[in-house]
Amino acid sequence: MKSEQIKPHKRLSVWQKSIELAIEVYKATERYPSEERFGLTSQMRRAVISIGSNIAEGAGRQSAKEFLQFLYIARGSISELDTQFEISTRLGYLPIDTRNKLDTRLEEISKMLNGLIKQVSSKQ
Repeated sequence: MKSEQIKPHKRLSVWQKSIELAIEVYKATERYPSEERFGLTSQMRRAVISIGSNIAEGAGRQSAKEFLQFLYIARGSISELDTQFEISTRLGYLPIDTRNKLDTRLEEISKMLNGLIKQVSSKQ
């Protein structure tokens, strides 16, 4: 069996972009204060991982309805991460240039995810 048949999520550009964003968020949060290790740092890392993980889990499901459920969860994680970017910026943990770069990537993923949701919805 080909890897694509076993791991259909790896063919999705939105999944690939979400992995890139996860790496960037991990790097950005390395500079956060140590007292945030179990707070904001942990929350941001979990939210960004949730985006790609839910896309992958949904892609592995049997029905469009199940796939959509996980895509909606991923979309919720995008909103959560956006909120955490805002809090981080206001606290002075996330420099504005880094924030702008992460916002651009998050917006791109959000648009791609919305497009995938529309595509999958039309197959129901």
